Amino acid sequence: MTDRNTQAPALHKIAKRRGFSPDLWSAGALLIAFLVVLPIVSVIWIAFHPSENIWPHLMATTLPRYLANSFVMMLSVGVLSALIGVGAAWLVAMYRFAGVRWLEWLLLFPLAIPAYVGAYALVDFLEYAGPVQTWMRDLFGWSTSRDYWFPQIRSRGAAVLVMSLSLYPYVYLLTRSAFREQSGNTYDVARALGAGPVERFYRVGLPLVRPAIAAGMAIVMMETVSDFGTVEFFAVQTLTTGIFTVWLEANNAGGAAQIAGVVLLLVLLLVGLEKTSRRNQRFHEGARHTQPIDRILLSGPRGWLATLFCLLPVLGGFVLPTSVMLSHALENTEYWANPNLGRALLNSVTVGGGAAVLTVLAAVFLVYGVRLTGRRIPRLTMPLTTVGYAAPGAVLAVGILIPMAAMDHALADFTEWATGADIGLLMTGSGFAIVFAYCVRFFAIAQGAADGAMGRISPSLPMAARSLGRTAGGTLRTVYAPLIRGSLLTALLLVFVDCVKELPATLLLRPFNYNTLSTLVYEQASLENIGEASPAALLVIGVGMLAVLLLARSNRLSR
Repeated sequence: MTDRNTQAPALHKIAKRRGFSPDLWSAGALLIAFLVVLPIVSVIWIAFHPSENIWPHLMATTLPRYLANSFVMMLSVGVLSALIGVGAAWLVAMYRFAGVRWLEWLLLFPLAIPAYVGAYALVDFLEYAGPVQTWMRDLFGWSTSRDYWFPQIRSRGAAVLVMSLSLYPYVYLLTRSAFREQSGNTYDVARALGAGPVERFYRVGLPLVRPAIAAGMAIVMMETVSDFGTVEFFAVQTLTTGIFTVWLEANNAGGAAQIAGVVLLLVLLLVGLEKTSRRNQRFHEGARHTQPIDRILLSGPRGWLATLFCLLPVLGGFVLPTSVMLSHALENTEYWANPNLGRALLNSVTVGGGAAVLTVLAAVFLVYGVRLTGRRIPRLTMPLTTVGYAAPGAVLAVGILIPMAAMDHALADFTEWATGADIGLLMTGSGFAIVFAYCVRFFAIAQGAADGAMGRISPSLPMAARSLGRTAGGTLRTVYAPLIRGSLLTALLLVFVDCVKELPATLLLRPFNYNTLSTLVYEQASLENIGEASPAALLVIGVGMLAVLLLARSNRLSR
């Protein structure tokens, strides 16, 4: 088998022998990397050079509260997601019980539900006028809320529960894969030595998958710290809501950038944890050919308890939100014909589809350019382009909108001075800023897909094409493109799905009276109009299901 690392130097030598200069590809790769990293650099610059330094005021007033709530949310959601994800992964990997084949894939379905949609559904289901409390009052004859006790719905605890039910599949997916990669001999020996189920879990299984758990928890905590819709709906003041408050209400972009810098620092620390965990994830694998795990049959009460444990997250994280939104959509069918829904759908398809196409094309150019040139500087800049995926949408919005608005106004003023025509704000007054934010935010998905797909191609194929006179661009079109088409289509779909679900960046960067599906759901739910929000929410869920089904299919094929 040919080492993929020989591909770029080999192509580079052929290019030099045929007199082809790879400078164009190097320059293009560097330009793409620069554009992807630019918003992060912009946030850091604005944070250190604000027009009005309110950092001492933030430190003395709101920042400690933002930090405390963010840390509590991160740790609470991380721990609860780990408990659900690891427990479910252990059960489906080690045991056979009623419904396990269905539950193994159903446990992924909550990934299709954005956390903010789950929040709206939970509150609508459990609030005073919701079906649960209404049923209780009718059953027991209570007339007011003073006649009985019911837990507070709009609280930090409810926010933790909603986000955990939405994000635990990250831990579940990584941990289940790690359990299955272990040799069944290890657990057979533990059983032979008298270890019971609990002892096998704590003393054998858990230590072997600890890196996978840490990686999954890091992803969950990154998603938690970047969330806006859920914590804002439950009135939990976190660093992300602080960005919105300081920027939009206090009209202080520098202060928002300073809070965004704190968020970015937290995220980078979590990225470091996730990278370290992935680097050590295969450390314990010793045998070259491992024996598959022989799953133990659970029958009777233990089997039903296992089924219930795996079913509850699916019910709370997927069935409940989907059912609530579907019931409202069926009761309010007139909202399906609302022109606002059609415009939001068109905007989502336009900006999401445009961003997905641009992101995939730019990723292919970057990866191919780096492989072709074999030069050190482009190769070193490529990992930097993945930082955008870890950066929350609100952070990217700060780094994009402030410099882009300044450029927009300067361009409009210059055009009016030179021609007398008022062209308006071309970038921030359209969907351009949103598309750029999406490209930066999800560039890592497309880059990873392109790099992995190109790495699987034998270097002899492009080398043969180049030796027969093909240019670098011709080789990309005729050799690489047909072979990597499937991976690129997958990346295109995943980027599009994430664009449709993205809320904070879209809220901050959209022009006036410009809605996507996610912002339409947010606006209507914020007004307590779940009925009008439900059609858009169901469309977002439907798009999310595409990614979940694709993920389930790829995992089934990789087994």
